[in-house]
Order: sequence, then C-alpha cells, then structure tokens
Amino acid sequence: MSRSKGRSYGAIAMALHWTIAALFFGQILLGFSMERVRSMALQFDLIQWHKSFGFLILALAAVRLCWHLAVRGPRPAGGMTALERRAATFAQAALLAMTLVVPLAGWALASTSTLNIPSFAFNLVLIPHLPLAPSAQAEAFWRETHELLAYATLLLAAGHAAAALRHHFLLRDDVLGRMLPGLPGADEPGARAARPIRRTIDNA
Repeated sequence: MSRSKGRSYGAIAMALHWTIAALFFGQILLGFSMERVRSMALQFDLIQWHKSFGFLILALAAVRLCWHLAVRGPRPAGGMTALERRAATFAQAALLAMTLVVPLAGWALASTSTLNIPSFAFNLVLIPHLPLAPSAQAEAFWRETHELLAYATLLLAAGHAAAALRHHFLLRDDVLGRMLPGLPGADEPGARAARPIRRTIDNA
C-alpha cells in the first residue's frame, strides 16, 4: 500500500500530498494573522512558527520529490482526455515545484533581513541563514517574491482542487479517488467509471 499501485497512489504519496497541502493552507492563514496582530511579542512568536512550518514543508517537499523520482506513479486516470492529462501533469509538477520554491524564498527573506533574527525550527533546531547578504533592498525583494509565489501557489492549488471536484461530482469518475483514501479508486470494486454524463460531454 505504500507504493503506487494500478491507477491509485500509494499510502506514502497520499500522506505527503495531504500533509503538505494542509500545512500550506495553514501557512497562508498564519501569514495573514502574523501581519495583523498588534502585540509585538505575539507577532514574533507567530513569525517563528511560520518559519518553522515553512522549513517542515520544504523538508517534506524534498522527500516527496525524491519519492516521485524513485517510485513509478500510477497509470493515467481513465476517462481523461489528452488535454486533461497534460493539464494535470503540469499542475502537479508546478505545485511540487512551488512547495520547494516558496519556502526557499521565505528562507531567503529570513536570511537577508537586516534584523538578523535566528531561525529556530519549533524552538529545537537552529536553521542557519542562506549565504545571502542582508540589506533592506534584498529583504524587500524576497518579501515580495515570497508573497507573490505564495499567492500564485494558492491560485494553482484552488484550480487543481476545482478540477478534482469537477471530476468527482460532475464527471463522476475515479480521479479524486486516486489520491483520497476512502473514495472509490480505479482499482477498487466500487470505482465509478465514466458515467453517461461523461460520455455525453466527450461526444459533444
């Protein structure tokens, strides 16, 4: 169950996918919150937690990339057109890249900050700064880059989720079940192959 089998993803791939997704959306909420609190002490704590979860996402994304390269993925989902397969492949690759790039940009932001505040991951491990020169200009650049990349990732993830929900509720195929435990997948007896509505859309 840990490896991708047939048309469904394995347990490890599923765990990494949903853990990183949950952490990322939590980071978005934490980022909004830490910029709006009035207490400087609370803001400092929230920033440290934001950096800690960012390093965790980076580590998990690196593991996910290695797993993706080492383990062959499942067969393409049934009922998808060639265009849908290319779009899905692009979205998956882009999201995987973003889960690496966004935390790296945040790390660069912390490294170039003129405040030179150490980063302690979960108050346990000191994360050294990247070899970047601190300056107000560099800090501003990486702050804007980090925020823009995070918003772009949020939009990409929203589109990815909308496509999966469309397949599940409108087209009623097995695309979402490949990555979500408990839903019918292509390798399960209860899998829902393309229903008449799917064939109607394809033949339109």
